[in-house]
Amino acid sequence: MEITLGSLFDGIGVFPLAARHFHIRPLWASEIEKAPMSITRRHFPEMEHLGDIKRLDGGKIPPVHVLTFGSPCQNLSTMGAREGLSGSQSGLFYEAIRIIREMRRASHGVYPVIAVWENVAGAFTSGGGLDFRAVLESFRAASLPVPASGKWATAGMVGGDGPDLCWRLMDAQYWGGARRLARRRRVFLVADFGGKRARKILFKPRELHTFSAACRTGVLQASRMDRLLTAAPRGKVPVLHPFEERRMRQMAKEGNKEAFLASFGRTDDPFPTLLSKSVNVFSFWYEGEEKNGVVRHLTPLECERLLGLPDGWTACGADGEPISPAARCRAIGNSIALPC
Repeated sequence: MEITLGSLFDGIGVFPLAARHFHIRPLWASEIEKAPMSITRRHFPEMEHLGDIKRLDGGKIPPVHVLTFGSPCQNLSTMGAREGLSGSQSGLFYEAIRIIREMRRASHGVYPVIAVWENVAGAFTSGGGLDFRAVLESFRAASLPVPASGKWATAGMVGGDGPDLCWRLMDAQYWGGARRLARRRRVFLVADFGGKRARKILFKPRELHTFSAACRTGVLQASRMDRLLTAAPRGKVPVLHPFEERRMRQMAKEGNKEAFLASFGRTDDPFPTLLSKSVNVFSFWYEGEEKNGVVRHLTPLECERLLGLPDGWTACGADGEPISPAARCRAIGNSIALPC
């Protein structure tokens, strides 16, 4: 039997790309931003694009076995104003739930079989934990209590009657294999409407990459040397220091010296989470030549590699038109790490 997938808030087609790796056929996607839609059309010319999620009727679009969605995170993120699910962007989560319910009603409870939701770690704490409870209750269509501790665990499950739910916090930096990815902590939630397989899907043991101790202080480990496109001519050893420019500016504004200094990364740190609305920068020099060091932006290709995407995934649109570097970096900053 062929398994099919539909992708809401599709972005640049990472859920469909992951599906294709496992012989799951992406049928359709919903997205409204021009550049991401064009990028996805280039890679999936056979996939239907349905447009604005608010205009969709889940009972009228093609039913799918797997429905994925990484709904907007701006109002849940710890870097935002934290309006939570009542915010105009993160509140679009409920549109996806509406579509799931309409599709299941129209298909007499058959489709979708599985739903996968992805979002920022701030979803656990937004609204004092009430927003994540609302997420779980929306999938279950039933009331659930907040944990007695008042805090949600980074992994858990909800059994009993109704869909089988499991969630797990996954950090992309541990999922890149030989090439280390950027730090990216995201909640993945699996809802199984047709059985009790959510835990088998989400908690299946997988090999994670580990690193040996650094050979010496201030120098990249050999296994980390290829994480950025910085050549090392004539045997020179490159030294990279990623730092969190947005946090640095905020801490300087607040006069928080300790947090300001903490925003400077160490050589053996993973690259900070890529952002869509801020430049992603790092300092670089060759060992012994610190005075010739530079601070520069990541290139779009480097951003792709830090999320485990194929080289050039965002380079061109559907008609071969080049996508601007700014649009590429914005789209990647909003995306999902493919290995996860």
